[in-house]
Amino acid sequence: MAEKIDDISIEYRDPATNQTLVQQLAAVPLTRGAWTTIMFKYRERTSPEADFGAIKYRVGRYRKRNGQFQQQSKFNISSVDQAKLVVEILNQWIAEDQDAPASEPA
Repeated sequence: MAEKIDDISIEYRDPATNQTLVQQLAAVPLTRGAWTTIMFKYRERTSPEADFGAIKYRVGRYRKRNGQFQQQSKFNISSVDQAKLVVEILNQWIAEDQDAPASEPA
């Protein structure tokens, strides 16, 4: 577990062989604070003998409790094609929302 946001990682090594099974390629905090959201770029092995697979992405949500960040939830984007679709839909929604009038508070 990590005490600081910048120390949160999804890199994982097999304890028996010390071989990296999940290799973190990049991490970008989207929000900081007691509740933190981080986007990761990573790849993983399906078995210790296998090569690393395709690049994947993850958005993880972490909560600081008792001085340590603990994962609360995660969303994995399993392929570049899926990531492109998420980006395309978000860009479309953002464009629509920029043209929409601001809503009145309830």
